[in-house]
Amino acid sequence: MIMIQGEVSGKIYTEPFSKGVLSRSLTRAEMEPDKAYEFATCIESKLKEKEVTLITIDELVELIVEDLTVEDSITAEKYLAWRKVKKGNEPLVLLIGGASGVGTSSIAFEIANRLGIRNMISTDMIREVMRKIVSKELSPVIHESSFTAYKGMRVPLPPEFDDVLAGFRDHVDTVSVGIEAVIERALKEGISIVIEGVHVVPGFINKKLMEKHNVVMFVLTLHDKEIHKGRFYSRCRQMWARRPLQIYLDNFFAIRKTHTYFESQAKKFNIPAIENIDVLTTIDSIIKNITKNYGGIIDVEEDKDK
Repeated sequence: MIMIQGEVSGKIYTEPFSKGVLSRSLTRAEMEPDKAYEFATCIESKLKEKEVTLITIDELVELIVEDLTVEDSITAEKYLAWRKVKKGNEPLVLLIGGASGVGTSSIAFEIANRLGIRNMISTDMIREVMRKIVSKELSPVIHESSFTAYKGMRVPLPPEFDDVLAGFRDHVDTVSVGIEAVIERALKEGISIVIEGVHVVPGFINKKLMEKHNVVMFVLTLHDKEIHKGRFYSRCRQMWARRPLQIYLDNFFAIRKTHTYFESQAKKFNIPAIENIDVLTTIDSIIKNITKNYGGIIDVEEDKDK
């Protein structure tokens, strides 16, 4: 039996080599499942031919990358990036924000799967909890959608103020209290988590939390208005969707205003803004950014993916 030796939190562990675990890690580098299992089988055969009974994770990764580079250099690069992000002993709190319809939930799901992060929450869920705690009479703004929050503002705004953005900022500011609580809890418990939604806006999360090297924020954008509008048609066609299409179409102008606001805030606070046209390209951009600026901070998962 081939045993693998690794280290977690200063403690040495050994476990049997698993083609399933290795192939799963390769699929996170976008290798097709069948091809990944075939590649993992070849690695196992090579180790057996060399009569290897004990190998460290670093040695195994070196062998994998060497063979992978010959077969598919792009996948090898993505695998190395994934390994770099995975290697470390601190949790990652990944924040993904953007206007309604730009695809934060889809990207959050995919990036969590790619990085092996088991915890994910939408800011809409956080807002729903806050709605149960805070009555509509006390805070009517959070009982509206982010793009119609201005309808819940108690005091009429002067003509020179943009009512849509004023309501949006008030809405976001309120929900940010709940987002900060989730971040603080995740850091305290050492849990990696992806938080996504329209309430993840640069400049609204506590500065001390954002200064932590393992709290990372991204903003998703869609510059083409028609592509943006098309996302609502696609989302509302799905059988499980419960949101009526018309509310988004009727408020599309307001949604685009929040989109522009996201862009300006991202620029102001130096937060990466990623054009979310293609899912794989967006995910690669996020992982490369994390690898470049925050690599080696994610806690090793319990399954110790190779």
